[in-house]
Amino acid sequence: MIVRIMGEGQLRLADSHHAELNKLDDDLLEEMEAGDGPGFRSTLHALLDKVRELGDPLPDDALEPSELILPAPDATLDEVRKLLSDDGLIPG
Repeated sequence: MIVRIMGEGQLRLADSHHAELNKLDDDLLEEMEAGDGPGFRSTLHALLDKVRELGDPLPDDALEPSELILPAPDATLDEVRKLLSDDGLIPG
């Protein structure tokens, strides 16, 4: 799957990492619903760090369709709320 981190670029991740990322996404959604700003910030960074760790960056000139679009590390709680679906940032 191709994941875009806004403001950074795209990474290719194996589909086998979906469950691991989904757990962090679930935690992020809970923190957002509770209005836990510090927890939200920590989990957002953990999610983005995990994507960077597990993914292989695509070249800057590659324009692959992104299956997932994740917010920038400095995104606010309100900005991330606008990106959410009922399943969070990562469907499934």
